[in-house]
Amino acid sequence: MADDATLLKDPAEIDAPQSVSLEAFKSGMALLAGAVNIVTTDGPAGRAGLTASAVCSVTADPPTLLVCVNRASSAAPAFLENDAVCINTAGPGHRDLAMLFGGKTPMEARFAEASWTTGASGAPILTGAVVSFDCRVSSRAVVGSHEVLFCRIIGITEAPQTPALAYFARKFHELEA
Repeated sequence: MADDATLLKDPAEIDAPQSVSLEAFKSGMALLAGAVNIVTTDGPAGRAGLTASAVCSVTADPPTLLVCVNRASSAAPAFLENDAVCINTAGPGHRDLAMLFGGKTPMEARFAEASWTTGASGAPILTGAVVSFDCRVSSRAVVGSHEVLFCRIIGITEAPQTPALAYFARKFHELEA
């Protein structure tokens, strides 16, 4: 097995074939099903939120998730400065809210459409989410157009019998518990 230093090469040093086209990437990604998450933050840079499917587990020890934030999005300035993040997995009842958080709606109008509590991190927790992961950002990495936030989980709120919402083939789909 390679040592850690081998695994951490600068992407510019990796001898790899040319990337696929943007169109091919988007078409392929439309067929990669993902949970619908309303990701929120609050702190010195203000309260903000976005809808993301680019969320995944990193490690159980310490419990860490990653979330990718487009640096050109309207929510990016807050996410790039704040360390409080909550990843709220949406259910079917949050379909309209997910669309709202994924669009160009002003931040305060997004938050006005749902009920929120505040986690130990200071981030907004969506009332009625399938699961909410209250986190503190432990590290960040810039990859192309996105900032990858590594989020250490400090609290979890669950509604285990609630169906989840997935995004696949450019449409929402309900997943039964």
